Amino acid sequence: MKKLLFVAFLSLCNLAFSQSKGTVSGTVTDKEMNGEPLPFASVYIKGTSIGGTTDIDGKYSISVPAGNKILVFSFVGYETVEKAIVVKANQTIVVNQELGPNEGVALDNVIINATVSKEKESALLLKQKKATVIKESIGALELAKRGVSDAATATTKISGVTKSEGTGNIYIRGLGDRYLSTTMNGLPVPSDDIANKNIDLGLFSTNVISNVEISKTYNTSSYTDQASGNVNVVTKEFSKNGFSLSLSGGANTNALDVDNFRRTVISDDVTFGFHKKKYALLNQLTLQGWDTKEASTPINYSFSLSGAKKFELFGKKWRVLASASHSKLNEYRSGLFRSFRANVLNTSFSESGGDVENFMARTNSTGYIRVAVKLNDNNKLKYNTLFVNKGVDNLYEQGRSGKGYVFDQDPQENGAFVRDQNFKQTTMFVNQLMGEHKWNENNTLNWATGYNFVLAEEPNRIRNEVNILDVDNSSLIEFASVGDYQQRKTSQKIEDKEYNAFIENKWALGFAKEDEAKPYKLNYGLNFRKKERSFRSSFKGFRARGVRAASIDELSSILQLGESAGLTLREQLPDAYKGEFLALAGYTNFDFKFDNKLSGNIGLRFERDEIDVVWNVGNYISPEGVNRYGSANKVYSSLFPSVNLKYELDEKNFIRFASSITQTLPEFKELAPFGYVSPSGRVILGNENLEKSDVYNLDLKWELFPSRSELISATAFHKQIKNPINLVMTRGSSGYFSYFNTGEKADIYGVELEGKMNIINNEDDKSILSATGNITKMWFNQDLLPNFQYKDKVKSDLQGASDLILNGSLSYNNRKENEFIATLTGNYSSDKIFALGVPEDFAERATIYNDEIIEKGFFTLDLVLSKKLTKNLAIKLVGRNLLDPKIEQTQLVRNLNTGIETNETVSLYKKGRNVSFSLSYKF
Repeated sequence: MKKLLFVAFLSLCNLAFSQSKGTVSGTVTDKEMNGEPLPFASVYIKGTSIGGTTDIDGKYSISVPAGNKILVFSFVGYETVEKAIVVKANQTIVVNQELGPNEGVALDNVIINATVSKEKESALLLKQKKATVIKESIGALELAKRGVSDAATATTKISGVTKSEGTGNIYIRGLGDRYLSTTMNGLPVPSDDIANKNIDLGLFSTNVISNVEISKTYNTSSYTDQASGNVNVVTKEFSKNGFSLSLSGGANTNALDVDNFRRTVISDDVTFGFHKKKYALLNQLTLQGWDTKEASTPINYSFSLSGAKKFELFGKKWRVLASASHSKLNEYRSGLFRSFRANVLNTSFSESGGDVENFMARTNSTGYIRVAVKLNDNNKLKYNTLFVNKGVDNLYEQGRSGKGYVFDQDPQENGAFVRDQNFKQTTMFVNQLMGEHKWNENNTLNWATGYNFVLAEEPNRIRNEVNILDVDNSSLIEFASVGDYQQRKTSQKIEDKEYNAFIENKWALGFAKEDEAKPYKLNYGLNFRKKERSFRSSFKGFRARGVRAASIDELSSILQLGESAGLTLREQLPDAYKGEFLALAGYTNFDFKFDNKLSGNIGLRFERDEIDVVWNVGNYISPEGVNRYGSANKVYSSLFPSVNLKYELDEKNFIRFASSITQTLPEFKELAPFGYVSPSGRVILGNENLEKSDVYNLDLKWELFPSRSELISATAFHKQIKNPINLVMTRGSSGYFSYFNTGEKADIYGVELEGKMNIINNEDDKSILSATGNITKMWFNQDLLPNFQYKDKVKSDLQGASDLILNGSLSYNNRKENEFIATLTGNYSSDKIFALGVPEDFAERATIYNDEIIEKGFFTLDLVLSKKLTKNLAIKLVGRNLLDPKIEQTQLVRNLNTGIETNETVSLYKKGRNVSFSLSYKF
């Protein structure tokens, strides 16, 4: 009985004590990081052991005995703050606190914790959770796990995103290059290639990337020239004082397997991706060779060096981050290429499925500097500069077997051989200056200005077309002579300059509840963008009718003799065009939050876009009969609304809705009628009659965040494109490709499912085995104008759009001090249209036509193994494209005699597997 009474007494005491407790909760934020949540800060009652740490959202909640207490907030390297509070029994009080750096303590450890967390998936999920627009991101740490080396590959790890192996273009929700926009830190960046609107994201190596984010819905503060989304590359910020060094080596299995890896003769003038032009184009015909060179062992390598420093200068705090990297990647591809015109075979290089060879050596040199200065608590400046130099040495051959076929070849159709040697160099500077100024606690002004410069050159492209007269003895060849330029050297130069800027004021409105931000915010601003392009292409060549050479590898012995060998010099006026794009816009949008449940953003933007292009192109004849000269002027002005809503079902469940109107504008290269010849012989030229497309967007999304590192979501979306633009094979004997407004409208319906889950956790509740996966399924319906209808085809899918996209990864982390990480990543995209078909003869459109070209779907698999040997030393083994799938394009071809259609392969190759081993060290 005594024991029972004693237990009852203890229970009553415990009950009484618990009833005398209250709860203290709130959020700790980082003053240095503009009020971002500060995870892992300590919160405790002074003089006791009662307390805890904030979670990834900066939130805390502790049970405290009633009474007068001193609440302490601390974080290593930050100021310690004490607050007197009164805790009442059975009540909850909210105490929020902003912590700033301790001026007397070095901040190295603190800064790296705050900055690295912004590259973690958990921090990016938090950002996605809080964002009003539908946005998805992948951070630098996750990219490292998956062995991703550049931003282009990074985007394919996000739901609904694919990359075309044939063109390198990125597709978001089935929409390609012309429907996207690309920014760096929110400012536009230029294209590095005449063939593309957007920059090659492969130029952004992961040593300069903090994270890559894709916004799939529109907000009026950004430019309207986007239909499927915006890709924003967020560059690295200062982390901590120190240096890091990384070295990597590896190989492409195809390149190692080939008996004789070769390179272009142009590469003699290239050092580390930089070309030094020795001769004028005319002199190159005879003073420089025409034959290929043997290459050394095709080993891939890369190295990078980065460093960061924080210091005081002129009484201000400065943070500087700098990095430099250089890489070389060798590839070899073999396969086939064929083309058909009006269901008749035009070219065929397909002997044994390997009559096409492609030797490539890619170099990429990158330099990046970021400088940030804090003028005072209310004024900050940042400056970014990015330098990139990309070089691609490309040797392409068709018909070395002696069995190539070209329909109109002279002297004979069989035995055709084509060699294309080209070195492309792209040099790019991106400069950005940004400022933030807090007028007061409710008013913040942000501005940014940028200057971009791109020089893209093909300084000496060499092309030869010959005939192997004796298939069994390829040493007997004759130069082809259908045209004047089948033995030629060309030079092409693109120079782009761009100026852009924005200014935006954010004004907090309304009455805030205690320790909470004001519920409304009015944002308004201006955008300016001016882009100038200068393009020039020159042709010099020989007409060589009846002239023969010893072999296809000894063309220099004849061509360098020039006219003394019976050759006739051919020159033409250079092809050129100039383009100017000017965009001016003003916008306003309104952020709101009602009762902590419904929040959103509504906005309106006025934008005026003007495109001017003038050209002098040899293959152009105006409607008035004027040769070479022409121009196009497009002016578009309109209002663009947007609505983004978010409803919080509970703290883990959200419903999002978004609707907007955007547009897609014609590009310089889509308007100027210059025809660019690909190595395979495909020619793509512009169309001066092209007009813009208007795009109507609708999204509905559900999100569940089971934990700070997990996500389950489902999205339904619809897009309607008025006046859609597509790449189409043109009518006529040329077999060219061009851009057209092919229909009145195209509808896209789709659903996305995404999951990021922890499968196995350790005793500290940290994930050991995790998985991510997403599925995007789409349905397309594009009507076709009469000029593009053939057979019984009056509707079509959309060019470049896969109807099924799968991305997934499985990752293991042992969570030890010297951690071991293994990640397996897979991607799949289904068939998509490379180019739409067209009737060759309107009267006989049921039988005489060019059917659409289909790029077949394929699956890729990558494996990354990494291990920390010490605190500062790590090794990594990466295997990419492990399945080495076929990259194939097909076309339905109708037999004109039997009327039977067969599915013919028109392009086929494999990329090979890439294996690399890297070593990194942090000082």
